[in-house]
Amino acid sequence: MKKLWRLTVKEEVPAAHALRNYNGKCENLHGHNFTVELVVEGSILDETVEYLIDFTILKQVLKDITATLDHKVINDIPYFIQKNPTSENIAQYIYREAKQRLAIYETVRVYSVTIAERSIQNACYMELE
Repeated sequence: MKKLWRLTVKEEVPAAHALRNYNGKCENLHGHNFTVELVVEGSILDETVEYLIDFTILKQVLKDITATLDHKVINDIPYFIQKNPTSENIAQYIYREAKQRLAIYETVRVYSVTIAERSIQNACYMELE
C-alpha cells in the first residue's frame, strides 16, 4: 500500500484584470478578490517532526507568489503581457512559481493550484507526470 498525503493552503489576493479578445464585459478592466488554493503532495514524512512539510513554509511560499499580484493589474505583470490573464493562466502561473520555489524540498511536489474569482466558480491547474 502506497501512502500519500496532500496539504492545502489558501490565500486571498485582490487584483484586477481585463480579458483580451473576450468580446464581453470582462474585456473591460475589473477586479476580484481571487482565492488561491495551493495543494502539495508527498509520500514521505519528515522523520523528526512527522510532517510532509511545515505549513508555515507553504503559507509563506504562497504569500510571496500572491504578493506579485496583490492590488495589481495582472495584465501589466510580465508573464501576462503575452498570456491572457484568465483564471486558468493565473493558476498556471502560480503553479509554476510554486513548483520552482518548492523544488528544494525533494519529498514534496506541487499537485494543483485552484483560482476562484467567486465562491461559485474556479479553475484548477495541474501537471500530470
